[in-house]
Amino acid sequence: MANSILQHPLFGLSLSVISYALANLLYQRWRFMHPLFSCTGFIIIVLVSFRIPYEDFKRGADVLTLLLGPATVALGVPLYKYKELIRRNLARVMISVLAGSITGIAASAAIVGLLGGSQSIILSMLPKSVSSAISIEIAARLGAIPELTAVLTTLTGLLGSMFGTRILSWFRIRDDISIGIAIGTAAHGIGTAAHGIGTAKVFKDSEQQGGFAGLSMGICGIMTSILFIPIYIWLK
Repeated sequence: MANSILQHPLFGLSLSVISYALANLLYQRWRFMHPLFSCTGFIIIVLVSFRIPYEDFKRGADVLTLLLGPATVALGVPLYKYKELIRRNLARVMISVLAGSITGIAASAAIVGLLGGSQSIILSMLPKSVSSAISIEIAARLGAIPELTAVLTTLTGLLGSMFGTRILSWFRIRDDISIGIAIGTAAHGIGTAAHGIGTAKVFKDSEQQGGFAGLSMGICGIMTSILFIPIYIWLK
């Protein structure tokens, strides 16, 4: 009886929804606790504590994953709403995203290299700053470890959404366009299509920030994929 309940798709779906609702309550009390961070932690604790196979949980969780694709369409609303502002700042966005993409790749290689990481770990780390759908594919093409890349990409998105705007404020960067570009370029994380953790977070703070974050995220995915072409050729 218990096994049939755990294997039912409603189990994974219910656990995900309840966990996220509880995580939002914690977020209202402690703003530094990102809902996805505490939600993920709670689900992991439940699965490990009761020795529930991930495949049983995934049956229901995949229903929510399926809904992420259509939900991504919402990113197009602020792009249309602020199309004139985006057009005037397009050069600024392109240059900033290119600089951020190159910096993200170079910094990842330098940090892991200085810590003595192997080539496979370095390659798995390199594409961490784009959305998971893109980073996993890049890692597979490079011969890296896609599973590790998925974890690193998610952590990048979570840490960026939790501390990104706070760090930017320390450097007195407070305008919506700059914050949107920075978070959209650096903090993607989980995603189908182009939906990312950092972008979802700044949407809550400002629609304008969310619009520029969504634009920067899409451009960053394209630019990063292109930047990896010479790396791929060099490795081959």
